Amino acid sequence: MLRLSGLILFLAASGFLYQSNPTVVNTKSEPSLPGSLRSAAPMLEPRSGHTATLLPDGKVLIVGGMRRNQDFYRSSELYDPVTGKFQNAGDMAIPRVGHAAVLLHSGKVLIVGGWIGQGETDTAEIYDPATRKFSTLTKMTSRRDNPAATLLQSGDVLITGGGDTDGPGGVASAEIFHAATGVFEPLGPMHSARIEQTTTVLRDGRVLIAGGRGDTVTATAEIFDPTTKKFTVTGAMLTARYKHSAGLLPDGRVLIAGGSDDRDWHGKMDSAEIYDPAKQTFTAASPLHDSRFKLPREAVQLSSGQLLFAGGSKTVEVYDPTSRKFLIATGQIDTARYFMTATSFRTVAFFWLAAIPTTTAPQMKLGFIIPGVDL
Repeated sequence: MLRLSGLILFLAASGFLYQSNPTVVNTKSEPSLPGSLRSAAPMLEPRSGHTATLLPDGKVLIVGGMRRNQDFYRSSELYDPVTGKFQNAGDMAIPRVGHAAVLLHSGKVLIVGGWIGQGETDTAEIYDPATRKFSTLTKMTSRRDNPAATLLQSGDVLITGGGDTDGPGGVASAEIFHAATGVFEPLGPMHSARIEQTTTVLRDGRVLIAGGRGDTVTATAEIFDPTTKKFTVTGAMLTARYKHSAGLLPDGRVLIAGGSDDRDWHGKMDSAEIYDPAKQTFTAASPLHDSRFKLPREAVQLSSGQLLFAGGSKTVEVYDPTSRKFLIATGQIDTARYFMTATSFRTVAFFWLAAIPTTTAPQMKLGFIIPGVDL
């Protein structure tokens, strides 16, 4: 029997299950070694540049993405962790890749932006799990490919940056989606243009926005305050990076790891750093074991307080706040995966969808990571 607490699911070229030793992080215990991998089952379609969102009923909604360049999906799928199977979940109004998806307090899912083949889009849709249908919304205030969409404590959604040209850089514009009215409100711009930045909600409800790329990859960071609806510059990162990952630590600080510089594939990083909201500064952290980029924006928060990083390498790593080091999971993914998605189950479980192994077409198989699972 499978107990879903602590479940993490990977979709990759060959599916795998990961089972870790259960651990609780505290100052008296040594960090346990992460577990091992085994095979699992495939999605209905191979996807890259898709989104994966946990629904209130515990299922996971997978939306859009691409099979190959210019071959984009309108379709969506639902994963049921009880049966371990996927099923069709309806079609969007338009095919899109590189969009953003956010679960609203209503239980519906907001889908915004992305690339639609002829350029970036300002279109938005809402998915209703009750009807399994998508409906269109009024357009955003700007076209955005690969925007960051962040659920605020109010239930509204902060949308920042993304691309609006064929170039590698992003924009500084930002807006808020008001869930109660379905209206997008333009905000004053960020202090730096950004694409592939991270956005992390702090304990006080403010949002840390770090890194990304404008004309060049940036080390700048800024804070969005939902009360004033303004962006304020905070201390800069030690290293300019984008396509990295970030996660909130148990003490309220933010760990940022991996990514790349302007050299992209040739500038992958293993470095990590921690932002302290009280001091408004970044300090160096122990590095990853592997250089990795094209990561999920959010690291996976484990119930133990540890943060899990996967993608961009065959290995899976877990940051332990007690030892302040990264641990390597036993076993490896079949090959490095890029533009993965990660979704946390209500039962402290995690669902991972992996995409492109290198620059080839995505594949549709999957795997699990299960910290402390009973099989």
